[in-house]
Amino acid sequence: MHSPSLTCILAGAALALSATSAAAQATTWPDKPVRLVVPYSPSGTTDYAARQIAQKLTEQTGKSFYVENKVGASGTIGSDLVAKAAPDGSTFLINDTTYAMLPHLFKKLPWDHATGLVPVTRIVDTPLVVVVGANSPYQTMQELLDAARKNPDKLTFGSGGMGSSSHLGGELLRQHGRISLTHVPYKGAGEAMLGVISGQVDLVVTAAPTAIPQVKGGKGRALLVTSPQRLAALPDAPTSAQLGLKDFTATNWFGIAAPKGTPQAIIDRMQAEVKKAVESPDLAKRFADQGAEVGAMAPADFQKYVRSQTEDWGRVIKAAGVQAE
Repeated sequence: MHSPSLTCILAGAALALSATSAAAQATTWPDKPVRLVVPYSPSGTTDYAARQIAQKLTEQTGKSFYVENKVGASGTIGSDLVAKAAPDGSTFLINDTTYAMLPHLFKKLPWDHATGLVPVTRIVDTPLVVVVGANSPYQTMQELLDAARKNPDKLTFGSGGMGSSSHLGGELLRQHGRISLTHVPYKGAGEAMLGVISGQVDLVVTAAPTAIPQVKGGKGRALLVTSPQRLAALPDAPTSAQLGLKDFTATNWFGIAAPKGTPQAIIDRMQAEVKKAVESPDLAKRFADQGAEVGAMAPADFQKYVRSQTEDWGRVIKAAGVQAE
């Protein structure tokens, strides 16, 4: 009978030490304040989701989770900041559907889109809503479509910036509604919504959590939702399928990513904490009231999802003729 070699013993010890180290990382994290970077302006849906999560994670862990807005270049400035941050669990990115669009909108990104950021989990998924101002002459979606067809490019739609999810949502409306609209980019979805309310632009195609407060507050009117069923929060807004736009079914998702090299133990702990947060009765209801469906995917599943979304939105961007900058 042969006794174990020194090499085998050392290898086993190394594996045991590695497992112990990973467990320690998961147990001790977070050991300092955690920054959640939002690459868009305050008051948009991504910012709303981030602040809800930050508050809940702070309550759950007893450590500080705070939101920092880093605005610019369709979210690339904030995304690049996180990609180059220390991979120690102190910085995460709160991203959205726009992240899947970036490699098709920019010829070169300052970080590797495929590997520079590690998908952690999806937070929520929301339908898009077509919104006009309360003083808009368009009472129904059909009236808006008729006006756009009679006056090509006269009607304007606001967005959170070139290549943002609200921009591509507007492009999808153009495609499926067979209409011509003029795009007016703003610095964020919140500002685009203010543009609609003030009458600077005719409409916006935005995520439900951005739309619902303005509609309920009497400042906007929802003409359409892209969800399979009507939203309880917007019962008067028909679905795209009900209006004969059955292929206009896009959604806007919000998720979390970490810098490349962040220990798997920390990523797994973050995913577990977010899952616990979004499935808590109070936060789940808060999101549901905003038309959002929670869905904390496992890291590997979220990575596949982001990859497929990147391919899907690439086809939309190509069909829309949006040129990479």
